[in-house]
Amino acid sequence: MKTELVRIDYERPLEPQVAPWGAVLRAGGLVAFPTETVYGLGGNGLAAAAAERIYAAKGRPSDNPLILHVTDWEMAAPLAREWPEPARKLAAAFWPGPLTLVLPKAAQVPLAVTGGGDTVALRAPDQPVAEALIRAAGVPLAGPSANRSGRPSPVTAEAVRRDLDGRIAAILDGGPCTIGVESTVVACTDERITIYRPGAITPEMLAEFAPTELDAALQDAAAIPKAPGMKYRHYAPKMPVYLYTGEPAAVAAEIVSDYSDERGYFVSRETAAQLPAQAHVRIWGARTDVAAMAASMYDSLLTLENEGVSEIYAEGVPATGLGLAVMNRLQKAAGYRIREVL
Repeated sequence: MKTELVRIDYERPLEPQVAPWGAVLRAGGLVAFPTETVYGLGGNGLAAAAAERIYAAKGRPSDNPLILHVTDWEMAAPLAREWPEPARKLAAAFWPGPLTLVLPKAAQVPLAVTGGGDTVALRAPDQPVAEALIRAAGVPLAGPSANRSGRPSPVTAEAVRRDLDGRIAAILDGGPCTIGVESTVVACTDERITIYRPGAITPEMLAEFAPTELDAALQDAAAIPKAPGMKYRHYAPKMPVYLYTGEPAAVAAEIVSDYSDERGYFVSRETAAQLPAQAHVRIWGARTDVAAMAASMYDSLLTLENEGVSEIYAEGVPATGLGLAVMNRLQKAAGYRIREVL
């Protein structure tokens, strides 16, 4: 299969540019598209055969559920049997945006999309190309990250191409994703909100709507996760990653003291300043700029992989706010090889 790379021109109307690919999606084909979080691999979310093609293209286990992408609550409403009041309020507050709601699935949603489960994951992306593509397709789009299963999620079209060229019909190149980590995934009851996967919608933001807790799997690696991307080895480059945590100055000193020119480093500007000029370094920005860290994390891991380093040392941040999502992804990328510096 030849994969077409389609460069989106934001100076022109989007609808004519994406219309042919909406038709491809309706016919059962697969198209990668940008969202504000990461690039998604789109297929007809109401067709079991399309879901099966997504699993095959990604090499993804079929019990790992897919998120359905919609334009708004009106499109999402028929896809779930029940909408607890907190879920309605969260959709009103954060859609379009990086929040996924897990709800009891309606009969029209295929089990192939939900990983065989009785719940469906729904979100409305806040990205104009994504919205235009969903409208052109006329169906909700099943859209896991557009990469081979287990790899770092793509935040650029080129990263998608490296993983999926020849496996899908097209890649819509809408430029780099702005957030850089996957959506927050939550389940709601009338009493509480449970976070299955952390993201840019933080626990602090959710707690304004109902008491909020982290799912047990986020605090216990042995527990069974309930969200996409959390069950299997994930977000990992080909070489080992080691995650350093602790007091920032002590972490920097430890990383620098063990320097090797064969290693790659994903670190803050402050730590990078202490490394040799020739080092394989990807700098996210100031140590406290967690948003910049999130936006550059996956691309940095892939860049260091492409440079052929033997292993990657990553500098951690406090697991609060957006840092909770960043550290969750880095812990999984590292396979829980965490070095705590006291």
